Amino acid sequence: MNLYTKSTLNRFSIAPMLDWTDRHCRYFHRILTKQTLLYTEMVTTGAILYGKGDYLAFNSLEQPVSLQLGGSDPIALAKCANLAEQRGYAEINLNVGCPSDRVQNGMFGACLMAKADLVANCVEAMQQEVNIPVTVKTRIGIDNLDSYAFLCEFIEKVIPYTSTFIVHARKAWLSGLSPKENREVPPLDYERVYQLKRDYPQLTIAINGGIKTIEEIKQHLNYVDGVMVGREAYQNPMLLTQIDQQIFGDDTPIIDPIAAIQSLYPYIDTQLSQGGQLNHIMRHTLGIFNGRKGAKQWRRYLSENAHKPGAGIEVVEQALTFIQ
Repeated sequence: MNLYTKSTLNRFSIAPMLDWTDRHCRYFHRILTKQTLLYTEMVTTGAILYGKGDYLAFNSLEQPVSLQLGGSDPIALAKCANLAEQRGYAEINLNVGCPSDRVQNGMFGACLMAKADLVANCVEAMQQEVNIPVTVKTRIGIDNLDSYAFLCEFIEKVIPYTSTFIVHARKAWLSGLSPKENREVPPLDYERVYQLKRDYPQLTIAINGGIKTIEEIKQHLNYVDGVMVGREAYQNPMLLTQIDQQIFGDDTPIIDPIAAIQSLYPYIDTQLSQGGQLNHIMRHTLGIFNGRKGAKQWRRYLSENAHKPGAGIEVVEQALTFIQ
């Protein structure tokens, strides 16, 4: 049974980011914000169905968590969605926004914007298999298919099967730009996403791209239903400590960053006892003291020592002594 209401689930979320939003990152972010919807890294259907690892693993304390799937085979996507629902995920999200060559070669990601009928079939197949929400993360266009009419045509073909779209307010160039450049070079067009909400008021529309402050988040929420933040949430985690109060109206006290790090100790102990490595956890915390005296020494000490064999909580405690 889905415990999270549609009205709050997508109000604020942290974007799926490859090599960043892994389970350690999500656990840390959940310490900072209880209300935010967290996303997995994009996981391909092939990895889930045929890979040797457990690509659906997450800690129940991370909830609510959305699984972002990469794929374009409706049958495989439906199988993965079913497995994810059984594991307790709060939402399934289809990636129709990633522009990397590797993703295109697998026929998923942003190139699917040109195949709206296929996207509709994929979402329908997943929706028939699960009771949790199935959503789509997309761009405003690709290459020269970047008119508002094109975006609307894409949306209208998928609407029968989902009512929630997370829209990155940049188009994607499928050739000529790297994934990093595609996050920075194409100009942002927030107004186009606002227009989408005006023209399709029945939809839940969340906006993504270049959003960095609480003030900006609040401004966007005047025009759309939700905001997704990516790199800023990762590189400046203290932003997340304000979300529950400022965006959700929660009266929970804002957590102190030192207390947040100390809250990780039991998790670190558990992970290390299971063969995990300290640096795999702590790399996600490096930006927590940005702007505070001692932050540079904190980052340096962890970077130089957390990867060493046998590194444990004492390394974190020593790094904290630099913070003033």
